[in-house]
Amino acid sequence: MIRVAILGATGYTARELLPLLLRHPDVEVGALTTRKDTKPHVADVHPNMRGRLDLVLENLSLAEVAQRAECVFGCLPHGASAASISELLEAGCRVVDFSADYRLDDPQVYAEWYGVEHPDPKRMPETVYGLPELYRETIRGAKLVANPGCYPTSAILALAPLLEQKVISPNGIVIDSKSGVSGAGRTPKPNLHFPECNESLSAYGVGQHRHTPEIDQILSSSAGVATNAVFTPHLVPMNRGILTTAYADPTRDVEENEILEVLRSRYENEPFVRVVDNLPSTKDVVGTNYCDVTARMVRGKVLMVSVIDNLIKGASGAAVQNFNLMYNFPETTALT
Repeated sequence: MIRVAILGATGYTARELLPLLLRHPDVEVGALTTRKDTKPHVADVHPNMRGRLDLVLENLSLAEVAQRAECVFGCLPHGASAASISELLEAGCRVVDFSADYRLDDPQVYAEWYGVEHPDPKRMPETVYGLPELYRETIRGAKLVANPGCYPTSAILALAPLLEQKVISPNGIVIDSKSGVSGAGRTPKPNLHFPECNESLSAYGVGQHRHTPEIDQILSSSAGVATNAVFTPHLVPMNRGILTTAYADPTRDVEENEILEVLRSRYENEPFVRVVDNLPSTKDVVGTNYCDVTARMVRGKVLMVSVIDNLIKGASGAAVQNFNLMYNFPETTALT
């Protein structure tokens, strides 16, 4: 049994992660942390845990966390996460980090987009990006894995195979994504109150969203040259799910069936990517670790559509998938 802990166990990602960990036959949940001094029972924070897990959330020191867990799932905000992870790694723990702190390779890019200096810059280029469909072999045995962002997961899985095969140009990529309200987290914000977001659709972070450099970093790696994607996220009045529509210019005359065949060939052995003929909907993947993706040719443009559950494939399910690879468990354990 692998003893695990969750740092920052009050949010939506922890709520989704806990049932997956309890379903895992080789996991024991040893600690749940909060930065508050109170010690609420996990069932009072996450009622879906009532009768399933008898633990309290505690404001533990990192040394105490390391004594209780071999692997730590970090659900802390950016900045706070990196400040904790370095000490946990030095104590011998392995970490799957949900924050954005280790997703980028370049500390200067991080400072530009997040407005703060990175507390652990030397470790950034060495951290494994936790998208198994692209980096499976480097995730195996890793000490620290940076769980991808939810928007990047939906965009990268759609576009990376076509960039790898030079079917689409790395220039002029446009990514339009729509996410349910849970993607903004559990902390109350005025624009997320029911009367504000219900029956309304809005764009946000236009040209400034912090997932932009993450998307470009991984797409550039797939293309072998720099990309400069235009990414626009939208808030949709639903609880969960992401639908991404991406547009790109083909590098040559190409038929729709050929594009679909590139996707099928790339993902034929992937347990959680389904290449579909129909236009997928978020309801097709809610509550699952699947990404459904398809392609169309529209007036000379390659159009990609992908859907994921932002809390599962976009967060907690991906973390368990990475955990399974890190410890050589079957990759689908607890996820199907």
